[in-house]
Amino acid sequence: MLADQYITQPLLPLLSAEFGVSAALAGATISAVVFSIAATSLAYGPLADAIGRKKTMAGGCALLAVATLACAFAPNFGALVALRAVQGLLIPAVTAVAVAYLGELRDGGDPGAYVGAYIGATVLGGLVGRVGSGLIAQASSWRVPFVAFAGLTLLAALGLAFARGAREAHVRRSSVGESVREMRAHVRDPRLVGAFVVGATLFFGFIGIFTYLPYLLAARPYALSTGAIAWFYASYAAGVITAPLAGRLSKRVARGTLMAAGIAVAIAGSLLTLVPGLVAISLGTIVLCIGMFGAQAIAPAYVNVMAESGKGGANALYQTSYYAGAIFGSTLPGLALERFGWPGVVATCGGSLALGFVAALTLCSDDRLRPKAPPRPVETLGALR
Repeated sequence: MLADQYITQPLLPLLSAEFGVSAALAGATISAVVFSIAATSLAYGPLADAIGRKKTMAGGCALLAVATLACAFAPNFGALVALRAVQGLLIPAVTAVAVAYLGELRDGGDPGAYVGAYIGATVLGGLVGRVGSGLIAQASSWRVPFVAFAGLTLLAALGLAFARGAREAHVRRSSVGESVREMRAHVRDPRLVGAFVVGATLFFGFIGIFTYLPYLLAARPYALSTGAIAWFYASYAAGVITAPLAGRLSKRVARGTLMAAGIAVAIAGSLLTLVPGLVAISLGTIVLCIGMFGAQAIAPAYVNVMAESGKGGANALYQTSYYAGAIFGSTLPGLALERFGWPGVVATCGGSLALGFVAALTLCSDDRLRPKAPPRPVETLGALR
């Protein structure tokens, strides 16, 4: 699903040329997706709490495969943006539910390791989507990547449908009304609010840099091809290693401190892209990914620990905040690019990351100091459907 989300990111200069649109407008193929994700993530938390997470994820993934295939046949730019928005409506069926589902499969416990592994897997999905779509488009056209990734998404839906998940049968499910009440309590907890701010500002800075990076690389003096630009997204591979390591490190270091450290590294990486030369830009993207995915591996685990109940709703709130940041991160830096060039992009994204750094240090207290809540009664619900 993460691969589907980012298909158009390395293709933006191609879309600008194909449809005669500006960089900021071409970025709407990203912002339309993240806007829909932000708008609908909240709904998936209560839905999954009520009907079961596995069913929610498998069904959403199957429908996403259809929407992704439809993008390949978009007759104009407006239709493409609309279909990308439909993709965004379906992606939260997995992204807003997966962390809570993993927690159920692991019978609770410290979430650092398994959330870190999950974030590493999402990094790999984003890497495949960005690099793969660029290489496929270079050899064919911008439409063919949608066909390829629709097939991969369908395989993922089948994998989810047939995956074992017996432990979910022993997890107490909440009614939609109860889940909504719990979500209201979450937004009154300053520690959770801090994590939501971290997610929003983190993704703003990250998606802003990588959405408009192709315009820097396609322009003089670099004048790189679409295929060559796609390889810059291979820097995501750093996150495949960083995310699991950060998850394990969270057993020994306060998660708020780890989030702040990751954001500081991400800021340093974004500043490196200001140094002229492809080597410096490449190194900057790698450092940015190390910091971003290190912090992102910690924030959802922090939310899952701090939410004593309604974990599905808490994770949905985090996803909503995360992608709300992406809405602005996929548009505002484009406007800065048109007026101030690449330094404008870096200044906009760096300012967002700095806000997240402050939130992590001031609001996200060490979750291990939280008093243990009394165990909730467990209700057996029968076989997993």
